[in-house]
Amino acid sequence: MTRTAIITGASRGIGAAIARRLASDGLAVVINYARSHEEADAVVRTIIERGGHAVAAQADLADAGAVRALFDVAEQQFGGVDVLVNNAAVMTLAPIAETTDEMFERMLAANLRGTFRGMREAARRLREGGRIINFSSSVVGLYPPTYGAYAATKAAIEAMTHIAAKELGSRRVTVNTVAPGPTATALFLDGKSESQVEAFKRGNPQGRLGEPDDIAATVAFLASPAAQWISGQTIRVNGGVV
Repeated sequence: MTRTAIITGASRGIGAAIARRLASDGLAVVINYARSHEEADAVVRTIIERGGHAVAAQADLADAGAVRALFDVAEQQFGGVDVLVNNAAVMTLAPIAETTDEMFERMLAANLRGTFRGMREAARRLREGGRIINFSSSVVGLYPPTYGAYAATKAAIEAMTHIAAKELGSRRVTVNTVAPGPTATALFLDGKSESQVEAFKRGNPQGRLGEPDDIAATVAFLASPAAQWISGQTIRVNGGVV
């Protein structure tokens, strides 16, 4: 039986790297996207050209019905779901005093509510021995200015991870969180000057930003049989910055 993974926000950046890596490890992958249809299709084509199995599926994770439909696609195309990677997120930076309700609500909807709905559906529908891999951020630990609302959504995800791991352990479903540090993606680089990016590099013990493949390697391990005894953990993947 081929194992199947759903990766949210997988049309580019870290999500696309995860999709390619899991496909190379032999999993069939469902590449979720919100609006980037062409980019998602390009990831699918790359995987299929390399001999893998993939399909793109549009879903707005703020809609509970769309999340259920995403699992329906995976079951119809590949027979079931074994791994959920809750990667989709948005990030808007501002001091707390300048964070509008609209900015906060948008991050709550995409980061926290979307992850919650994915976890809830996975808790009901993952096959025995499945994996839920959530995404936090190393800003929970670094606590830099302007990241207040974003960090709050990610800290809540870490709390849900610990609880879900205890709730689902009897089915051998593991639940973990990956918390990347500064990583060279559009999400991180957007709005930052070259000098700001260089400062982030200098602030890392290894003198560079992370790459999407660095994060994908950790997700691949957590999705593998080798990680069956790791659950309820937050793993910071950041080169030692915190």
